[in-house]
Amino acid sequence: MDRYQLCEALKAAGVPAAYYEIPGCPGGHRPTDRYYLEQREGGWAVGVHERGRREVLETFVDESLACGWLYDRLTDEGPPPSPPAPGELDELLHDSEGIQRRAREDLERALAEARRKARGEPPAGDR
Repeated sequence: MDRYQLCEALKAAGVPAAYYEIPGCPGGHRPTDRYYLEQREGGWAVGVHERGRREVLETFVDESLACGWLYDRLTDEGPPPSPPAPGELDELLHDSEGIQRRAREDLERALAEARRKARGEPPAGDR
Protein backbone atom coordinates (compact mmCIF):
# COMPACT_ATOMS: atom_id res chain seq x y z
CA MET A 1 0.00 0.00 0.00
CA ASP A 2 1.33 3.46 -0.84
CA ARG A 3 0.26 6.75 0.76
CA TYR A 4 -2.42 7.39 -1.87
CA GLN A 5 -3.96 3.96 -1.28
CA LEU A 6 -3.71 4.62 2.45
CA CYS A 7 -5.74 7.81 2.04
CA GLU A 8 -8.44 5.91 0.19
CA ALA A 9 -8.43 3.05 2.72
CA LEU A 10 -8.74 5.45 5.67
CA LYS A 11 -11.57 7.28 3.94
CA ALA A 12 -13.35 3.97 3.23
CA ALA A 13 -12.89 2.96 6.90
CA GLY A 14 -14.55 6.20 8.02
CA VAL A 15 -11.48 7.70 9.69
CA PRO A 16 -11.87 11.50 9.69
CA ALA A 17 -9.21 13.28 7.60
CA ALA A 18 -8.53 15.57 10.57
CA TYR A 19 -6.91 12.62 12.41
CA TYR A 20 -3.95 12.35 10.05
CA GLU A 21 -1.56 14.25 7.82
CA ILE A 22 -0.32 12.39 4.76
CA PRO A 23 1.51 14.02 1.83
CA GLY A 24 -0.78 14.18 -1.20
CA CYS A 25 -3.85 13.26 0.83
CA PRO A 26 -6.60 15.86 0.69
CA GLY A 27 -7.92 17.05 3.99
CA GLY A 28 -9.53 20.07 5.45
CA HIS A 29 -8.77 21.77 8.72
CA ARG A 30 -6.30 19.82 10.83
CA PRO A 31 -6.60 20.00 14.60
CA THR A 32 -3.49 20.55 16.66
CA ASP A 33 -3.09 16.85 17.46
CA ARG A 34 -2.86 14.27 14.67
CA TYR A 35 -0.83 11.39 13.28
CA TYR A 36 1.50 12.09 10.40
CA LEU A 37 3.38 10.18 7.73
CA GLU A 38 6.42 11.69 6.07
CA GLN A 39 9.20 10.61 3.81
CA ARG A 40 12.65 11.10 5.26
CA GLU A 41 16.13 10.37 4.09
CA GLY A 42 16.42 6.62 3.93
CA GLY A 43 12.78 5.82 4.65
CA TRP A 44 9.49 6.83 6.17
CA ALA A 45 8.51 8.15 9.57
CA VAL A 46 5.16 7.86 11.32
CA GLY A 47 4.48 9.93 14.37
CA VAL A 48 2.21 12.28 16.23
CA HIS A 49 1.93 16.03 16.02
CA GLU A 50 0.94 17.16 19.51
CA ARG A 51 0.91 20.63 21.02
CA GLY A 52 2.92 22.04 18.13
CA ARG A 53 5.63 19.34 18.33
CA ARG A 54 6.23 16.37 16.06
CA GLU A 55 7.37 13.12 17.62
CA VAL A 56 8.37 10.10 15.57
CA LEU A 57 6.82 6.88 16.87
CA GLU A 58 8.16 4.47 14.24
CA THR A 59 10.49 4.57 11.24
CA PHE A 60 10.36 2.27 8.24
CA VAL A 61 12.57 1.69 5.21
CA ASP A 62 9.48 0.85 3.13
CA GLU A 63 6.47 3.08 2.40
CA SER A 64 4.12 0.10 2.42
CA LEU A 65 5.13 -0.93 5.95
CA ALA A 66 4.73 2.64 7.21
CA CYS A 67 1.30 2.94 5.61
CA GLY A 68 0.19 -0.41 7.04
CA TRP A 69 1.33 0.57 10.53
CA LEU A 70 -0.52 3.90 10.36
CA TYR A 71 -3.66 2.26 8.96
CA ASP A 72 -3.68 -0.26 11.81
CA ARG A 73 -3.17 2.47 14.39
CA LEU A 74 -5.98 4.66 13.02
CA THR A 75 -8.52 1.87 12.55
CA ASP A 76 -7.98 -0.14 15.75
CA GLU A 77 -10.98 0.52 17.95
CA GLY A 78 -9.62 -1.54 20.82
CA PRO A 79 -11.76 -3.78 23.01
CA PRO A 80 -15.34 -2.75 23.72
CA PRO A 81 -15.85 -1.04 27.05
CA SER A 82 -16.96 -3.20 29.93
CA PRO A 83 -19.97 -2.17 31.99
CA PRO A 84 -19.09 -0.17 35.11
CA ALA A 85 -18.57 -2.14 38.30
CA PRO A 86 -20.63 -1.24 41.36
CA GLY A 87 -19.44 2.11 42.65
CA GLU A 88 -17.65 3.05 39.39
CA LEU A 89 -20.59 5.02 38.11
CA ASP A 90 -20.68 6.99 41.35
CA GLU A 91 -16.93 7.66 41.03
CA LEU A 92 -17.39 8.79 37.42
CA LEU A 93 -20.02 11.28 38.51
CA HIS A 94 -18.13 12.65 41.51
CA ASP A 95 -14.38 12.38 40.76
CA SER A 96 -14.02 13.45 37.13
CA GLU A 97 -10.86 15.50 37.81
CA GLY A 98 -9.11 12.56 39.45
CA ILE A 99 -10.16 10.26 36.64
CA GLN A 100 -8.83 12.70 34.03
CA ARG A 101 -5.54 13.02 35.90
CA ARG A 102 -5.12 9.23 36.10
CA ALA A 103 -6.01 8.90 32.40
CA ARG A 104 -3.33 11.47 31.48
CA GLU A 105 -0.79 9.60 33.63
CA ASP A 106 -1.72 6.29 31.97
CA LEU A 107 -1.39 7.88 28.53
CA GLU A 108 2.03 9.32 29.37
CA ARG A 109 3.21 5.90 30.59
CA ALA A 110 1.90 4.21 27.42
CA LEU A 111 3.55 6.80 25.16
CA ALA A 112 6.85 6.49 27.04
CA GLU A 113 6.69 2.70 26.65
CA ALA A 114 5.95 3.05 22.92
CA ARG A 115 8.96 5.37 22.55
CA ARG A 116 11.16 2.86 24.41
CA LYS A 117 9.98 0.06 22.14
CA ALA A 118 10.58 2.19 19.03
CA ARG A 119 14.16 2.78 20.19
CA GLY A 120 14.62 -0.91 20.97
CA GLU A 121 15.09 -0.34 24.69
CA PRO A 122 13.86 -2.86 27.31
CA PRO A 123 10.62 -2.12 29.20
CA ALA A 124 10.95 0.25 32.17
CA GLY A 125 10.63 -2.58 34.72
CA ASP A 126 13.48 -4.61 33.16
CA ARG A 127 16.21 -2.05 33.76
